[in-house]
Amino acid sequence: MTTAAAHTDELIALDVADGVPCNLIRVRGPKEPTKGPVLLVHGVGVRTEIWRPPTPRTLIEALVDEGYDVFMETWRASMDVPNNTWTLDQGAVLDHPVAVKKVVELTGADSIQAITHCQGSTSFMMAACAGLVPEVRTVVASAVSLHPVVTKVAKLKLDYIVPPVSRLLGYLDPRWGERGAPWLLPKALTAYCKLSRRACDNGVCKVSSFMFGAGNPTLWTHEQLSPATHEWTKGEFGPAPLTFFKQIAQCVRAGHLVSVEGRPELPESFVAQAPLTDARFSFITGGRNNCFLPESQMRTFEWFEKHDPGRHTMHIVPGYGHLDVFVGEHAGRDWHPIILGELARDA
Repeated sequence: MTTAAAHTDELIALDVADGVPCNLIRVRGPKEPTKGPVLLVHGVGVRTEIWRPPTPRTLIEALVDEGYDVFMETWRASMDVPNNTWTLDQGAVLDHPVAVKKVVELTGADSIQAITHCQGSTSFMMAACAGLVPEVRTVVASAVSLHPVVTKVAKLKLDYIVPPVSRLLGYLDPRWGERGAPWLLPKALTAYCKLSRRACDNGVCKVSSFMFGAGNPTLWTHEQLSPATHEWTKGEFGPAPLTFFKQIAQCVRAGHLVSVEGRPELPESFVAQAPLTDARFSFITGGRNNCFLPESQMRTFEWFEKHDPGRHTMHIVPGYGHLDVFVGEHAGRDWHPIILGELARDA
């Protein structure tokens, strides 16, 4: 088995239409890949390093050892991209299709596979359902995809807190919990997060729990994270614009993804017609996901099954939350076999 130290990264710039500095990172091991390309798409306010936590074995290591040609996409939701008021529409139309085409160009493959998480999954799902990524044959979609379902408390926050806050703030930032907030309103929000969530001493964990749902914590279960990984998270979360939260609020109210910019490439509703993709989907989530309830993935799985019965799969593992599917200490034991097995079905 290889380790991260044995890997080399190649940075590949993407020519995105509006000039947002997106890129791919191609991860190579000591041996040439023996299988096709896999594209990994991160969620909101994180970056590609979210795939390489300080766990005994990362998904990147597992993929490289299995012989896959691994690419990690940095899209506009990354904390490494300068602050921008992005929407899921922009990721779906401007970022993901370009990334997919670049992987095909670089590898010469006829088709590729993808692993997507959270808002990487929702925006990639929008692209797939709109027929913008026909080169993708398999998608392992984590946490949420076509039907975002949240807790009652989280829905109340989206409906009644996001609108007034968005008139005063352009973004929310988990780093306020460790570095301090810039002025009165962010300071007040940060203070509330710290006082209302006493389960740990990680300020990023506390603020992100408030931002992304209703749980203590929201993004993982504490027992799945080692102390080292819990500490590592302090440097792996950054700002998320209120434009995103306003859009996801509309999606939650509608019960499914909706586009908000009127782009001709996207339908207003993504469930009014059959998906314009031949890809096979595997939907995965933790049974204790407090960011998007497991019902989210179940609804999407059932919707895809209605259109193409018997082809897609659904996996819920008890004891896991939202992101610990990838950063949990035992993710290599509990999740990697599921993910690798789904990719192997279409290898």
